Amino acid sequence: MKKIKLAVFTLLSIALLLLVGCGEEVVTLNVYNWGEYISDGSEGTLDVNAAFEEYYYETYGVRVQVNYTTYASNEDMYAKLRSGATGYDVVIPSDYMIERMIDEDMLLPLNFENIPNYKYIPEDMKNMFYDPENVYSVPYAYGLVGIIYNTTMVDEADTGSWELLWNETYTGKILQFNNARDAFGTAMYALNIDVNTTDESLWRQALERLKSQKPLVQGYVMDEVFNKMKGASAAIAPYYAGDYLTMYSSNSDLGFYYPEEGTNIFTDAMCIPTGSRNPELAEAYINFMLSEEIAVANAEYICYASPHTLVRESEEYRAYLEEFCENAYEILYPDLTTLETSSYAMLDVTTQSLQNRLWEELKIESSVGNSIYITASIIIVLLLLLLARHLIIRRYRAWHLGH
Repeated sequence: MKKIKLAVFTLLSIALLLLVGCGEEVVTLNVYNWGEYISDGSEGTLDVNAAFEEYYYETYGVRVQVNYTTYASNEDMYAKLRSGATGYDVVIPSDYMIERMIDEDMLLPLNFENIPNYKYIPEDMKNMFYDPENVYSVPYAYGLVGIIYNTTMVDEADTGSWELLWNETYTGKILQFNNARDAFGTAMYALNIDVNTTDESLWRQALERLKSQKPLVQGYVMDEVFNKMKGASAAIAPYYAGDYLTMYSSNSDLGFYYPEEGTNIFTDAMCIPTGSRNPELAEAYINFMLSEEIAVANAEYICYASPHTLVRESEEYRAYLEEFCENAYEILYPDLTTLETSSYAMLDVTTQSLQNRLWEELKIESSVGNSIYITASIIIVLLLLLLARHLIIRRYRAWHLGH
């Protein structure tokens, strides 16, 4: 009887707990961001998403679960959303992709009354070319593309230019971007071509430049660049300045420079896709990301330049950067008056299609294609010779038997 009573009591307790649990709403916030692009609690850092969940419950009494997923490139993110994927509440694309998504009605206008911390974004980071009316985006981070190289594997005399990516001395040790916009950008800057040109002949010049590079390239990479450069399995890679500091912290043999021909400057910004089910919650998340403690934590973790005024003014933040290397602050915040830079703008539909076709042409064309054709030709010739020999022998035997 006692066992029956205990079982009944246990079942009633579980049922009560389930009823209580079911009575508390849990709202899911779907955040889609670049890899390695938020302070996540690893190695003693602040877990920003967990902090938001705690903050929101304490402030509003509502349980929130942040479902955080990542992408490797703007194009991957765009393709996912364009394919019909819904439910993403916050995405953080780069400038040219934001411009495209606005043009294609893929983003919701923001209610800035729900984002009071927007006051910490300076005027020079507002009304940017990709969102001129300041309606759809809030800057998250910005940076420039440069070249990372291993100082023990690369001669310093070879550095300074984009041409390092085409230097045959380092065949098999060179990495290239695995996204069309940045990869073509390296070739266009090297050739002094406007990265936003609509001239097909110039895009094809850039393609030929990338084709000439292909036999030298170890691989086309995005996030894989970290392990390859940190582990010294590659010697040279074009990549984003902020990520250089992350790699340098694991391998002090790495060096970095901005190519003399000029380079890309980009801004990544927080946006809300049209498929968001919780736009007000998304705005609360964006506002939270702009609070001082969170903005500093993210800036320190991702090592990209911050548009946040309180981060830039923080002496602790500057001291933190100097722990990476002496010139870390200058790398992230270079004097733009002495550096040739440009931004990727949205390409028109025709040029977008051209870029995609040329990119596919580059990726499909095998670097061993010519050798395959040569080998196949040799095999065919040998087969023909064997066949000819066989026919000659048969005819000789037939003639011999006839006599």
